[in-house]
Amino acid sequence: MDIVGQINQIHREVGTGRIPAGDGRTVLLRRDFDAPIDDVWDACTDADRISRWFLPVTGDLRLGGTYQLEGNAGGEILRCEPPRLLRVSWIFGELPPTEVEVRLTGADDRTVFELEHVAIVDPAMWEQFGPGAVGIGWDLTLIGLTAHLSGASTQIPKDWQRTPAALEFITRSGEAWGVAYQKSGATADEAEATTRTTIAAYTTPPA
Repeated sequence: MDIVGQINQIHREVGTGRIPAGDGRTVLLRRDFDAPIDDVWDACTDADRISRWFLPVTGDLRLGGTYQLEGNAGGEILRCEPPRLLRVSWIFGELPPTEVEVRLTGADDRTVFELEHVAIVDPAMWEQFGPGAVGIGWDLTLIGLTAHLSGASTQIPKDWQRTPAALEFITRSGEAWGVAYQKSGATADEAEATTRTTIAAYTTPPA
């Protein structure tokens, strides 16, 4: 995998947004895909295709319905405007509800994909980990979507995240989120500290 190329194809922003529970922090990822908008939309909304590049998903996958990703988040489908906008609540374990919105813009056979995740984050957690805690996870998720849209016949192996290539990808992803954090107004020291802490959290094997 072209690790540097994968990292550089994603535009990252850190900002603020609002969900029903109040004002929160946002991470935004944007990248282009060499695929028509209808194909990208289908990959992000069809249960069978989602299971091929992300995780198995169950539920009533329609506006107002609910979904559950196996071993991960679940929630409610809040907005669904094919083939351009999907917003869901994102609830993981006992953590407070957050929201994820996917926006697609198509032109010819290319699609601009945007994903924005809004969450009210505990200040102590944000100070320790910054945006990379969520951002690295979404960068890793987009590897699967990229491979799927390019026609890969198999999923990313489950143990891939412990390979040297994955560790390099996580490190570069964390550093990229540190740059985005500093652009949003964080000091260089704040960005550096959160970057190193988050990379360590993703790359240190469990005891």
